[in-house]
Amino acid sequence: MNGPQLIEDTIAFVKHTLKGAEGGHDWFHIQRVFNNAKSIAKQEPVDPLIVALGALLHDIADAKFHDGDETVGPKVASTFLRSKAVADPVLTHVVKIVENISFKNSLETTAVAPFRSLELQVVQDADRLDAIGAIGIARAFNYGGFKNRVLYDPEIAPDLQLTKEAYKAAKSPTINHFYEKLLLLKDQMNTPTGKQMAEERHQFMLDYLNQFYKEWEG
Repeated sequence: MNGPQLIEDTIAFVKHTLKGAEGGHDWFHIQRVFNNAKSIAKQEPVDPLIVALGALLHDIADAKFHDGDETVGPKVASTFLRSKAVADPVLTHVVKIVENISFKNSLETTAVAPFRSLELQVVQDADRLDAIGAIGIARAFNYGGFKNRVLYDPEIAPDLQLTKEAYKAAKSPTINHFYEKLLLLKDQMNTPTGKQMAEERHQFMLDYLNQFYKEWEG
């Protein structure tokens, strides 16, 4: 199967699979990450097919919607790619991207060296860009509402020393999520293009928080 047809088939598969998904992790999130990844990839010596497939499949079965099971997404991605007779090196690389893209994995301490590739870095930057700025704020509050979390509680301080397991189990107010994840992402971008794109979005979040606190105090 040629590359363009595989991309078309993958888009159709993702749209169908994520129909009715929570608004911050639906097809439109995937589409934005896909577009961000293509923009960043133009500036990096990467395999565009792996980047495209990684971006399209990175959230095909987010663990947070599958009882925390981090094996579901990679399995779904692998099964789909095998059904399309994708070459093993490409399939393996894309599945590794799905396994390693998540922010929570950066909180894990292990003696085993994590998977690294330029393609992963591009897709990871594209995904993190969608977690910050105006869209990131909208997604944070959408998910907070989905989980019935309070907007803000001055008595509950952000936990700046979260482990991976603590992060997965967190039920803190949505505003805390800015400090526990969103405001950290600018300095975790991998590529020069990603870093540049993150600057404006990061500043927008700081401005938003300043306004939020002003309005909170009345």
